[in-house]
Amino acid sequence: MTPPPASSPDRRPRTGLDHRIETATGCSIETLCRHLDDALLDAPHTALANAHRDLVRAERDVTFHRARLAHLASGEFPVDQALFVRIERTVDQLAHAIDARDTQLVKTAAALEPIEAAAPPRAPRHVPAKDVAALLAIAQGAKLHENLITHRLAVATPSRTRISYAHLQHLEASGLVDRDTSRLLRAGAGQPVILTDAGRAVLAAPRPAGPPGITPPPRPAAFAAPAHVRR
Repeated sequence: MTPPPASSPDRRPRTGLDHRIETATGCSIETLCRHLDDALLDAPHTALANAHRDLVRAERDVTFHRARLAHLASGEFPVDQALFVRIERTVDQLAHAIDARDTQLVKTAAALEPIEAAAPPRAPRHVPAKDVAALLAIAQGAKLHENLITHRLAVATPSRTRISYAHLQHLEASGLVDRDTSRLLRAGAGQPVILTDAGRAVLAAPRPAGPPGITPPPRPAAFAAPAHVRR
């Protein structure tokens, strides 16, 4: 059996805590890791960087076993008892990998909390009006879907605002939204898209009034993150 393609070792997967870590430390994950390797961090930041490194390894294990399961179910192999044995074994390995990832997520969050508590508050950055409108729509609930016919990706929201995949990637790169990639991207289910702490801070910040005669869209009443992000 041909194994699924392995991720490049230089490509570090994003974790559910990356945005919080970058906000609290004031630097990127890549910079934090370089400082760890160069022994430039104090004790709390060293503990955080080491915990995050273990979290990345655990996230890679989840990704590997999930890709392996998708490979087994791809239709490439004959449906026989041997295939069922492989699938059951892979499902069991994936479950253990998820448990290990979730345990490490809790440990990393615990290492992050004292740094967050000591970090000075940051002023929300300026965000273009187009991005603010997208964040307002996403705050009401949003999912990334794939069109069954065209295979194009787009974010759908309850307000019927559609956000292109390119715009979603821009918001993700800016650290304003996050996507639940633990769910397989299928047209029927989709992947939930939620605001990060930085995205909620942008919406909570005062914004200048628009031109006369234009009423800005209402803000959602709350910006609470789903449970899988608050772990």
